[in-house]
Amino acid sequence: MSVDIVTVKSRSQLRDFIQFPDRLYKDCENWVPALQGDEYDTFDPGKNGAYDFCESECFLAYKDGKLAGRVAAIINHKADDEGRIVRFGWLDFVEDKEVLKALIDTVAEWGKARDRVEIRGPWGFTDMDKEGLLTDGFEHLSPFTCIYNYPYYCTMLEELGFEKDVDWTQRILEIPPQLPSMFQYNSLIEQRFGVRAVVPESMAQMNKRYGMEIFHLYNEAFAPLHGFSPLTDKQIKNYLKTYVPILDKDFISVVVNSDDKPVGFLFCVPTLSKAIKKARGKLFPFGFIHILKALKKNDTLEALLIGVLPEYQSCGVPALMFKQLHEGCLRRGIKHIIMNPQLEDNYKVQSLFGAYEVRPYMRRRAYRKAID
Repeated sequence: MSVDIVTVKSRSQLRDFIQFPDRLYKDCENWVPALQGDEYDTFDPGKNGAYDFCESECFLAYKDGKLAGRVAAIINHKADDEGRIVRFGWLDFVEDKEVLKALIDTVAEWGKARDRVEIRGPWGFTDMDKEGLLTDGFEHLSPFTCIYNYPYYCTMLEELGFEKDVDWTQRILEIPPQLPSMFQYNSLIEQRFGVRAVVPESMAQMNKRYGMEIFHLYNEAFAPLHGFSPLTDKQIKNYLKTYVPILDKDFISVVVNSDDKPVGFLFCVPTLSKAIKKARGKLFPFGFIHILKALKKNDTLEALLIGVLPEYQSCGVPALMFKQLHEGCLRRGIKHIIMNPQLEDNYKVQSLFGAYEVRPYMRRRAYRKAID
């Protein structure tokens, strides 16, 4: 039977697009659903500031009259400085190569009609979206900020001629009951480079004083990374509105210079994977209760973002941030931190955790292929 591709146009079709993984992964214990409200907002041009510089279309695949897959086609005009690229994201499909081929061909044709010559993914609109298919670590519960997929996704993409674009690695870091000896030099770092870790009174106070500046720092620190596009002020305000309510001052660190300007930041949050799974991706009517409990009682953090200005990356700023975070972990009974995905060739970040016991957790991959 042939595969029918339908362009998402209506609210009900968008609902099918967003909820399709719920059926596909209903028996998968390590898959964690996305928060449905966030997904609707992502594909709402009135709420997602990325639409100011991106264009996108969502597609559904039907086989034998049944919904069998989904994909989003995206062009990020700010990040497309390496070539004429169309991105695919939100890729999910039943174990059927014909379905995958129909979805990928649709994205390729959509991109070709817009003068694209290469297809890459899975990528989102920006790096703040989930990216990279899982290639190792299927036995672990997925971080709520990352993609989880069945192993056949990668196998079938490679059978269609896709090749590796980039890999990200994730590691899990153990928090020992005592501070590592590396922190004994922190006072010398502060004196020599004129930096200090801020001790916030509250997240509201931290956001008011440094919120926008931290994300401007993020834009500068992440600019050299593969596929990066800077966030606009509109996007930054939306992300602050989303994340500040769930951030805890014990699990963040901001380092400022002598002019009180942020030069480094680190954001972690108690893992919400089990809570979101219990809530089935819905905050209401009772899902928010599971999430509130996970924010207050947990022994594992997920690292969301770590960034240091280029000119301060050799000045010991991470040591100040890690000491502050470690002390917060000890106060709150945190034993593990699941690090955010880090490009495998980003050796500066990979080398920051030498004082801790770390072990591999997951590996992710983005793919690329020329459009015929």
